[in-house]
Amino acid sequence: MSAEQTAGILVTEHLIRSVHLSREVIIDYYLPQSFPVTAEPSLLLINDGQDLRTMVFEDILEDLYGAGEISNLVCIGIHCGTDRKNEYGTANILDYKGRGARAALYNRFIFEELLPYVRKSTGIASFREKSFAGFSLGGLCALDIVWNHPQEFVKTGVFSGSLWWRDKDQADADFNEDTDRIMHRQVRQTTNPAPWLRFFFEVGTQDETADRNNNGVIDSIDDTLGLIDELVKKGYRRDSAIRFLELKDGKHDVPTWAIAFPYFLKWGWGVE
Repeated sequence: MSAEQTAGILVTEHLIRSVHLSREVIIDYYLPQSFPVTAEPSLLLINDGQDLRTMVFEDILEDLYGAGEISNLVCIGIHCGTDRKNEYGTANILDYKGRGARAALYNRFIFEELLPYVRKSTGIASFREKSFAGFSLGGLCALDIVWNHPQEFVKTGVFSGSLWWRDKDQADADFNEDTDRIMHRQVRQTTNPAPWLRFFFEVGTQDETADRNNNGVIDSIDDTLGLIDELVKKGYRRDSAIRFLELKDGKHDVPTWAIAFPYFLKWGWGVE
């Protein structure tokens, strides 16, 4: 374990030897120095934790804590592995290229190895609530985990999420985006969705240029709005359970996600 301290945030790096993933996983803790001893904090897991280092995540947190805009949040950045396209994805359904083949193992790593390690290493036996966020394919993975394990989580944050993830090639003559996008179908086919779940989605207007249905809207926005529509059909309200942030000129990159992340943190753990 290594540690680095800013004026208000302690950043520590940990290594977990994962049996399920057959590799060492780097995780970074971001803890406020002024953390009340008696507080019952919330926990936020974040896929692609290496991107948090690039955006200097501790500075984002320090600014929010310093302004009194968030409180009592433990953030854990989980670095991806070299086999990212197989470890992330949807755990129960492979995409059309067979990607996501190790996503079920990644799920087991989260529940059987990471969470017990976090509780032991922080000395926090239980958290007020747990949430999961991620970028791009890591965002899809976080959403998939939260949706399928609502007994564990309350919120999810999806930044430039790979919600196009599909089990049929769009070049196939019978491709149908309404039925072949995996996450959309999972939501549609869930009969008893957890009413307490809350969702934050961010997409930049320059996230990509592809427009497969030629409707003048880039696919990443189309896919996100389509998933939001599915959630609304399940009873989630746009104003209270769902937040959609569209960033003008935002791209599929770390600087854009750094701009979006404070909105997510204030939405989820803001001090009123």
